Amino acid sequence: MNITVEDLYFSYPEKDVLKGVNLNLNETEIKCIVGPNGSGKSTLAKCIERLLIPHSGKIYFDNSDSESMSRQEIARLIGYVPQSSSQLFSATVFDTVLMGRKPHSSWRSSDEDIDIVIDVIQLLELEEVAMREYNNLSGGQQQRVLLARALAQQPRVLLLDEPTSALDISHQLEVMDIIHHLSRTQKLSVIMVVHDLNLASRYADSILMLHDGKVYADGSPEEILTEINVENVFGVESHIQSREGILSVTPIRRVKKGSKKEAA
Repeated sequence: MNITVEDLYFSYPEKDVLKGVNLNLNETEIKCIVGPNGSGKSTLAKCIERLLIPHSGKIYFDNSDSESMSRQEIARLIGYVPQSSSQLFSATVFDTVLMGRKPHSSWRSSDEDIDIVIDVIQLLELEEVAMREYNNLSGGQQQRVLLARALAQQPRVLLLDEPTSALDISHQLEVMDIIHHLSRTQKLSVIMVVHDLNLASRYADSILMLHDGKVYADGSPEEILTEINVENVFGVESHIQSREGILSVTPIRRVKKGSKKEAA
């Protein structure tokens, strides 16, 4: 599914957060949203999911205006995966994944719902923990369960808000490998808010860089992750190199405010 965001504005009572943001997501594309704290990354994700209602601007799912769609219709299209630390379920893994069927079901789960949940649990290799309490799992396992819950919705887009923020390096790569694999094998489009520029460079097809609520740059990792862009947006001098076709961003030192450089 394609997503188009046009001239999006959103404000909290004390602050303007999004200021005319535009975004395009193509079918099966993985787009990472990066930027400093407070730049509007998570707010943009929540506006796309319509957990927050923009003050102005348009969001289209293919050619449908999201304003005309119900929450249930949106949930059938978008599987939203929040940060693992913000979700606690006093339920088994199986029942947590079953929650993802709510947009398609009545109050009672059907045989089809159960079959879909079983398939998703097998797909993400969660069989051994299916009857365990979600709250008793490791961070990496919890994040896989949240992915499974989103996939049980049978969405066309995965929308992930910092899916690796609470994970160690090994589990970060595990979760990102799973997301990349799902995008390719399940034909899913992915929008992912990330802090780690190295993860973005490794897994993204395109990167949207936000700064002060505006789109600073949008393009391929090679176009966006430049030393000048990192310095201007994050206030950090860095060294960027490519190894085996993957960009690596190494921070060197903070730079003084007001010393922006012209992009090449």
